[in-house]
Amino acid sequence: MKKDYYEVLGVSKDASASEIKKAYRKLAIKYHPDKNPDNPEAEAKFKEAAEAYEVLSNPDKKAKYDQFGHSAFDGSGGFGAGGMNMDDIFSQFGDIFGSAFGGQGGGFGGFGGFGRQSQSRGSNLRIRVKLDLEDVAKGVEKKIKVKRKKKASDTTYKVTRITNTILGRMETSSVCGTCQGSGQIIEHKGEGTDANGLKTEEELVSIKIPAGVEDGMQLKVSGKGNESPGSGLAGDLIVLIEVKEHKTLKRDGDNLHYDLYISFPEAALGTHKEIQTLTGKVRIKIDAGVQSGKILRLKNKGIPSLNRYITGDILVHVNVWTPTTLNREQEQFFKDQLDDFNFKPSPNKSDKSFFEKVKDMFS
Repeated sequence: MKKDYYEVLGVSKDASASEIKKAYRKLAIKYHPDKNPDNPEAEAKFKEAAEAYEVLSNPDKKAKYDQFGHSAFDGSGGFGAGGMNMDDIFSQFGDIFGSAFGGQGGGFGGFGGFGRQSQSRGSNLRIRVKLDLEDVAKGVEKKIKVKRKKKASDTTYKVTRITNTILGRMETSSVCGTCQGSGQIIEHKGEGTDANGLKTEEELVSIKIPAGVEDGMQLKVSGKGNESPGSGLAGDLIVLIEVKEHKTLKRDGDNLHYDLYISFPEAALGTHKEIQTLTGKVRIKIDAGVQSGKILRLKNKGIPSLNRYITGDILVHVNVWTPTTLNREQEQFFKDQLDDFNFKPSPNKSDKSFFEKVKDMFS
C-alpha cells in the first residue's frame, strides 16, 4: 500500500507550495542516485519522493488527491505520477536540484562525474475517445487503433564518443548497442523509414477507462506514443475523454437528473411510472396529489465517484403537464371546479417553495 504523499515529503496538508518544493529538494538530494550508487533502497525513496512532489506541486492533482487519495490516480497509468522512471523525474524536475550536482540540473553524471546521460524520448500522441454515459457508469476497456512511429528492425545506430586522455581529446565511433540518445547517428536506415529510422505502423492499444470519468478529462497510457530513435524511451498516449449526451439523463457531478412528465389525472389520482436508468428500468410510485416540482430520489442509481466508494443518485423531477387545448366537455368540467375547495391552492408550511427545493437539491 502506498504511503501518504504528505507523509513521504514530511509536510502538513496546509503546507505552502514553497514548503513542498523545499521538502522535496531536500529528499531528492539525499537519495540522488549519483550520491547513492547501486543502492536500490535509495533509488526507491528517490522515486517515491518525486511521485509525491509530482502530485502535490500541481494544484489540480493536489485537489483530487486531497479528496480521493491514491484512488484518484487509478487506471491506465493513472491521472498523475504512477510509473515514473528516472528520466521522467529529471526531465520534469531537473531545475529543483540547481547547482547541487555540479550544475548538471540533477541529471546522471553530475555528482562526481560518473553515471549515465539522460535518454532521448519520443513524442506524445493524443487521441479522443467518445463514451456513452453507460460506459462512464461501469468503466470500460477500449481497444483503439493508433498510428505510432516505431523503430524499424533493419535500422542500426552508431554513437560518437569523445574521451579525454593524456594525448588529448580522442573521438571514437561504435555500433550503438546501448545508446542513451546522445551523439547517435544512423548507421543504416531501414527501408521505408523516416530520417530518424522510424516507420509509422498501426497498433491496437488497449485503454482501461475507470468508472466516473468526466468529459474533458485526460488519461495517460505510458509508452504508447511515438518511439525514440536508438534505445530512447517511447512517448505517451494522451487520451482525451468525450462523454456523449444522453437522451433522457443529465449529469451533475455524480448525480443524474431525469424530467418526468405526468398528466393532471395522474397527479390527482396517483400512478406508477417506469424510469430508464443506466442499469435498466426502475418502476416508481407517484403518490396521489403530487405537486409539480416534486423531486424523487433513486439512491445509488447515478455515477460512481472516481474513488469507487460512493455512487450518486438519480433525481426525478416531477412535472405536471397542463393541457394546452380542451374540448367543450373538458372546458366545462374545469369551469365547474373553479370555486371547488379541492382545486384551490393551499400549500402547507411543510410544502417547500421552488427556491427551497433548488437549494436542497444542490446541498
